[in-house]
Amino acid sequence: MPKNSSMQREYETLKTMIHLYCREVHQNNESGLCLSCKELLAYANSRLEKCPYSEDKPTCDQCPVHCYKPARRKQIQEVMRYAGPRMIRSHPVMAVRHLMKKLKKPKV
Repeated sequence: MPKNSSMQREYETLKTMIHLYCREVHQNNESGLCLSCKELLAYANSRLEKCPYSEDKPTCDQCPVHCYKPARRKQIQEVMRYAGPRMIRSHPVMAVRHLMKKLKKPKV
């Protein structure tokens, strides 16, 4: 798990999105994630830990460095497209923070 607070928040947002996606799309009613989503979260975490931008990390769609492999990138885009708009109902503060970060011009 990332060490600094900005990256920790990024990880928590991503984890929440993946959980929401898994529960609603994969219809996983258990408290955990299906195998595919567990692997995606582990992969995303490993990418976050190696992010060269750290505190100044832009949202993934604004980042000049695409650190996900093409298949994983497609998978995470699908998760974000589904879960992003739906976050407002279950995690409004997290959703607004993510939206504000997305609207902010990247420093990279």
